[in-house]
Amino acid sequence: MTDIEIQSKFDDINRKLDIVLEEVLAQKQSRQTVEDLVTDVSLIGSDMFKATVVELDNAGIDVDGEALKQLVFKLIRNIDTINEMFGMLESANDLIKDVTPIIHQVGLDSINKMNELEQKGYFEFIAELGRMIDNVVTHFGAEDVKKLSDNIVPMLELVKSLTQPEMLQAFTNGVNVYKNLNTENIPEYSLWKIMREINTPEMKKGMGFMITFLKNISKENK
Repeated sequence: MTDIEIQSKFDDINRKLDIVLEEVLAQKQSRQTVEDLVTDVSLIGSDMFKATVVELDNAGIDVDGEALKQLVFKLIRNIDTINEMFGMLESANDLIKDVTPIIHQVGLDSINKMNELEQKGYFEFIAELGRMIDNVVTHFGAEDVKKLSDNIVPMLELVKSLTQPEMLQAFTNGVNVYKNLNTENIPEYSLWKIMREINTPEMKKGMGFMITFLKNISKENK
């Protein structure tokens, strides 16, 4: 091996030693910094403890040293539980942050929906419906309600029959005929004219309907 190669090896070793020394020095400085921090914290803690003892003594509060020691031991033994509690609090805080915009949007949607219902008159309708129920309760007693309860089935059957298409059509026809009548200009009929009208097909059919209707009513009442 030549002198140049040997010198190169020494130079490489020196560089590595310099790196190791720098690392050792950095660790020593870091350790020294931690030791200084611990010393400072210890001094601060000691001063705080002394100040706390003085304040408690001035307030007339006796502190049981043994109980305080047991409390510290319990805290140390349950440090994992305390960490879990803090983790739960952090999770709850994150959940609140995530849910808050959703709740805010739901609130806005609810306000908009309520405003829409108010514009359409739902609230006014409900208020009038409440007044209607109040009038019913005021004008009808418990006996009336009992009678209504006893007869509710026949009444519903009647309503069901009245809502059949043929019944609705008959009512519609009757209403339309009445609307088209000129009630202020009803023609007068003499007895002779009545007799002649009775002989018309329309009157005969109408009279037949009335007689058939009355006969069926009589049968239902038997």
